Amino acid sequence: MGVSKDQIYTCGILTLSDKGSRGEREDTSGAMLREMLGEAGYDIVAYEVIPDRQELIEATLVSWADTRGIDLIVTTGGTGVSPSDVTPEATRNVIDREVPGIAEAMRRASLEKTVQAVWSRGIAGIRNETLIINLPGSKKAARENIEVVLPALRHGLYKLKGGSADCGVPDSH
Repeated sequence: MGVSKDQIYTCGILTLSDKGSRGEREDTSGAMLREMLGEAGYDIVAYEVIPDRQELIEATLVSWADTRGIDLIVTTGGTGVSPSDVTPEATRNVIDREVPGIAEAMRRASLEKTVQAVWSRGIAGIRNETLIINLPGSKKAARENIEVVLPALRHGLYKLKGGSADCGVPDSH
């Protein structure tokens, strides 16, 4: 299978919120991510708001990665230390390999804005050929975090899909 550096990648946005899943809270972070990633050229093929239930999160991530073959999945919510915050655990259970640099970059940038970033536990990892990134649940924090890594995502997805261009050579992915 050939991969082009100009390939359009599919994206799924999964919001984790008990209140949001019951219609008691508007999903502002998921809506913002849909707009932002769409404008960045990603084909948004899945969007869902589900409760903070580890088994449900795992099942959704597996389905989106394995059955639907989505290239990039971003989650928003469930990355803090509340008892219901289980997104990192669910993600860790379904990924094959962790990509710590993504989470490190997001936390470093967040720490420049607020000391409360030390409580963010989001991770990033790969399942088959899908990249999964955990973002915070607040619209502001989700935006700040995705902005930090967005410039690197196309190249990472290109390499994940088997692209052979050199990492050090500037290109458009």
